[in-house]
Amino acid sequence: MKIEQIQKAYFVGIAGIGMSALARYLQAKGVEVYGYDRVRSAMAIKLEEEGFQLHYSNEADAIPEAILHADPSRCLVVYTPAIPASSPILQEISSRGLSLMKRAEVLGLITHSETALTVAVAGTHGKTSTSCLLAHLLHECGIPTTAFLGGISVNVQSNLMLHPQAKVIVVEADEYDRSFLQLKPEVAIVSSVDADHLDIYGSHEGMGQSFQAFADLLPESGLLVHQANVDLHCRATKLSYSVEGPSDARATGIDMQEGKVVFSAKIRDKELKDIEWEVPGRHNVENALAAISVALHLGAEEASIARAMRSYRGVKRRFETHVRKEHQAYIDDYAHHPTEIQACIGAAKELYPSRRITGIFQPHLYSRTRDFGDEFARSLEALNELLLMEIYPAREEPIPGIDSGWLLNKIQMVNKKLVARENIVDEVLSLAPEVLLTMGAGDIDQLVEPIKTALDDTSK
Repeated sequence: MKIEQIQKAYFVGIAGIGMSALARYLQAKGVEVYGYDRVRSAMAIKLEEEGFQLHYSNEADAIPEAILHADPSRCLVVYTPAIPASSPILQEISSRGLSLMKRAEVLGLITHSETALTVAVAGTHGKTSTSCLLAHLLHECGIPTTAFLGGISVNVQSNLMLHPQAKVIVVEADEYDRSFLQLKPEVAIVSSVDADHLDIYGSHEGMGQSFQAFADLLPESGLLVHQANVDLHCRATKLSYSVEGPSDARATGIDMQEGKVVFSAKIRDKELKDIEWEVPGRHNVENALAAISVALHLGAEEASIARAMRSYRGVKRRFETHVRKEHQAYIDDYAHHPTEIQACIGAAKELYPSRRITGIFQPHLYSRTRDFGDEFARSLEALNELLLMEIYPAREEPIPGIDSGWLLNKIQMVNKKLVARENIVDEVLSLAPEVLLTMGAGDIDQLVEPIKTALDDTSK
């Protein structure tokens, strides 16, 4: 099937961040789009407001008639791996012979069918932050760009940037389920290859082999921009980056100020001095080096990049500040891997070096909690206080013996506590935190507004 043949599409799990971007893309192409999701989340409501026809029942009889009776050669059904194969919807769709594709396969169709150059941003950490920044830089520097993002860019308030005459397509290359091997990249960024998704890969080595297969997709004329510690081989030109140690792209003079970061970037024979932006953390400076390197490669000018950096406002749920008062700050972050938690807490300490850091963490997946229990414990010990929530299972069934109480026992700190979801706001108020972090990839984001409101109310 080719993208231009599609007249109707049905998304099973439409409100996911990656699925909704694809749905928006197809709708903009004139496709009649329908969708199912488990709950009427904030994203689902937004999609309804944009004209999408959604339902929330997982029964086969809830499938829209327009999909059931559509021409199979012009109807596409897209599903996410979060939907189990036992889903009555998927079973009914399969029985009717409709084209059923994973989200990654559809993204692959797009990168193969579009004439624009594809930039694929991969890595176990930093994909969303890097791809959102890169898309912003290209757009602001006058390079027509379409981007499929794994988060909501604050600048455009969407996970999709769409240009009808795009010369570049920026996509997040998701390593889960080897999804990124469906793509056709000419330029790639690999930010990290830390162990993750061991339920899929079995071992860190197995995951590394998949990243190597991703690098092998690049043509000889392509470019691989990689963090200096990432060891990948490819026929394309390679460019390394790092905030520390030798690399082709590096940052100097990093100055963390309240609400602003200043640094200079030297990328081979080019140098951008005194770059200013509002995204804290040395890990984000490193992400910026990758994005700037690709922008320069694609023809953006140094002065235009510097201006675009100043206007960049970040990504929702990526170190997003919700409360900033004289004696209190509240920051929400998507961190759900030990390395990400370490970076998040580190950035908070850089911004507020003399303040007490309180963290609320919701573990994501039983398997990830089991596989990285010791690493989670060590990263969370950097907090002054911890409120630990129960594990968010997502697509998984419980694993005997693995729960948040098991994780809490591994954490060597005095001020730690297992807290039920319904008691979180009261616990926060009782602690009167100086700097509060909420971290996790589950539904902890639904607590952001209640916490923010409660903290705001205490200052009145």
